Amino acid sequence: MTEPELPKRGRRAGHGADTIYWDAAKNRYVGAVSLGYAPDGKRRRPKVYGKTKTEVRQKIRDLKKEVQSGVKAPANYTVTDAVNDWLDRGLKGRDEKGTIGKNRSMANKHLIPVIGKAKLKELSADDVDDWLDDRAEFLATRSLRDLLAILRRSIAHAQRRDKAARNVALLVTAPEGRPGRPSKALNLKQAQAVLLAARPSRLYAYLVLSLLSGVRTEEARPLTWDHVYLETEDGVPPHVAVWRSVRKHGETKTRKSRRTIALPKQVVDVLEEHKRWQMQERASKGMEWRPTGRVFSTRSGEPLDAANVRRDFKAIVKKAGLAPEWTPRELRHSFVSLLSDHGIPLERIAQLVGHTSQATTEAVYRKQLRPVITQGAEAMDEIFSQHDGEAPAEGEDETPPED
Repeated sequence: MTEPELPKRGRRAGHGADTIYWDAAKNRYVGAVSLGYAPDGKRRRPKVYGKTKTEVRQKIRDLKKEVQSGVKAPANYTVTDAVNDWLDRGLKGRDEKGTIGKNRSMANKHLIPVIGKAKLKELSADDVDDWLDDRAEFLATRSLRDLLAILRRSIAHAQRRDKAARNVALLVTAPEGRPGRPSKALNLKQAQAVLLAARPSRLYAYLVLSLLSGVRTEEARPLTWDHVYLETEDGVPPHVAVWRSVRKHGETKTRKSRRTIALPKQVVDVLEEHKRWQMQERASKGMEWRPTGRVFSTRSGEPLDAANVRRDFKAIVKKAGLAPEWTPRELRHSFVSLLSDHGIPLERIAQLVGHTSQATTEAVYRKQLRPVITQGAEAMDEIFSQHDGEAPAEGEDETPPED
């Protein structure tokens, strides 16, 4: 009688070898990879899953490549994780409201909602191209480049943390986006209308200083009274020392942006009134007025931020009858335009706004009196004094023209 043939026994994987087996509970093939031992002595044997053995073998090969390259990319590490890690840990020392705030706002609006759920290890250059092409319908070219830079830096930060093998964003070029809105400048009638509409506002002195002296909004917000010289001696005109901004560590945009400029008489009058009003307001609230305090602040005495200024300026522009898209930074463009129309040489205007490529005039700082740039103040006094008190001609529309 012939004995029945016994089933062949499967060959068992050797000690430390990779294993692929079927897991009925998960309805998947499982691949167990041996990667030696961790520093604590525990065996490192991660698992991968797939519907077929071929898929599992490929995942095992990919995992080993990552180990050989020294990169241990987490399987569930997403684009959102990479971006947030970069914002939280890769920009230490940067201004939270400036650089970090701007990048976080852009990422939360245009990056994370679109490709944030993608696993970083699976992100391809085609995915990045498709994402940018989609955003190109809504954003200007400059914004698209900024977005791509955020993704590139986020992946680069992940690479430095061994969470990404390569940076696919470096393989992509930002496409052309929508045409950006060019900066504009108020003409004289529009500028007068804005100042008239701002007269009852606590932002009035801020706007007068910005429009008639050309300081940047980031330079006006941190301005303190000890840098404003309304009473002077020895023939030195009233002036303001622009030596600080709201940038990190209070630095101006460039070293050449540090400058001292004379103030037009209209600005001096408005700032003197603003100072008296501010001292009365502080006294009525039991607050001490300090000569080193900020020239411009909120009702509670806190520093103005860009959002405060934009919100109030938008309401003022609307009241003046202008289109709502005007921004505070365009007061500086208007300053340049008005001076240019008045015949002031371009090189002098550049010096006034801190754009000269040569060494600027030595500035006044605290009690040390130095030469002051006066042409801007003199021109603004002449420009606005010519039109003060003039009544519109009969039949002339008092409404300022729309830009």
